[in-house]
Amino acid sequence: MRDICIVGAGVAGLSAAIFTARADLETLVVDGGESILARNASLENYPGFPDGVDARRYLQAVREQAVAAGATVESGRVIGVTRRTEGRQGVRLRVELGGVGGDGEGETTGGGESGGETTVEGDDGSVGDDRSEVIETRRLIAASWPDSDYLRALDVERIKRGSKQFLAVGQGGRTAVDGVYGAGRLAGQPHQTVVAAGHGARVGLAAIHDADVAFYHDWVTPEGYFTGRGREIPPGCEEIDDGERRRRDERARETIVDRFAEPLGAEPTMHPSVDGE
Repeated sequence: MRDICIVGAGVAGLSAAIFTARADLETLVVDGGESILARNASLENYPGFPDGVDARRYLQAVREQAVAAGATVESGRVIGVTRRTEGRQGVRLRVELGGVGGDGEGETTGGGESGGETTVEGDDGSVGDDRSEVIETRRLIAASWPDSDYLRALDVERIKRGSKQFLAVGQGGRTAVDGVYGAGRLAGQPHQTVVAAGHGARVGLAAIHDADVAFYHDWVTPEGYFTGRGREIPPGCEEIDDGERRRRDERARETIVDRFAEPLGAEPTMHPSVDGE
């Protein structure tokens, strides 16, 4: 049983995964294919990169961060979602995993199994072959722009704008169906990376809140920030001494230098209508 299943491994989905995994919620991200951000030639309006950043390199970094936080990322395609029977709350997901999207390598490490309330299954309701899998999850975050057809059986409200369908969501990306959330562009957010990242994080925090786990803020503070005032360190927070702060800073700088040492060889993905001409 997973605590969270996130459909879509773009910026919104991975940002949500970073927060839910860091809150010790068992998090699975289903990667249905290359994020639309991979079509971006140069990401130049994301805070923290004065001269811009290669969008694909950014996506790689966010994916690595989600996995480092404890999330599992698997290539796959969600076929449908149905509610559990037998009077138990939650939803039942039908998911086909393997050979679709991501980096083509299937599972990225992280996560495990735990007990709970929602299910992911193959077409026939069981583990039929090596391309289908039954997964149970308490909550579902849909961040799979532009696909949301798999939510039809749950009657999640969708709003049609031209040829696109957006999920009707409220505060924190919550839909009218308990335990189901929408994040990023699929939830009607602007087509901007920083907005998708922020909204994914907000939806992740909403799922954490609804999971009713012990959580205050995701903060790493200097030693004594709480305890120096006679307070216990709140859930989700951490105090570190100056030596540990320096070690983490050194590791972070080494990681950035390593990731940005060489340019990416492949070109950005062209719009499919151009490729098809």
